Amino acid sequence: MSSEEAATDANKAAEGGAAEQNKRSPSDFLKDVLGRPVNVRLNSGTDYRGVLACLDGYMNIAMEQTEEYVDGQLKSKYGDCFIRGNNVLYISSQKR
Repeated sequence: MSSEEAATDANKAAEGGAAEQNKRSPSDFLKDVLGRPVNVRLNSGTDYRGVLACLDGYMNIAMEQTEEYVDGQLKSKYGDCFIRGNNVLYISSQKR
């Protein structure tokens, strides 16, 4: 193996190591957004925006200061909101 090939292999290994360090699991994301504003989209298309209080392994969600949006329009405001996990399409973080 020439020194040029060895240098190329070393660069690829270094890039791969950096990429592995930046990989995050969904579990890491959920830990990061606990206590922060999130948007929860249900399978029905309804959005709930509020502060993520807690969730479990089944994706059952408890939120505080929650607003319900249907077709992009604010429909209701709730102090606390509990969402059954099988209705959740996705959870995304919101800017504060």
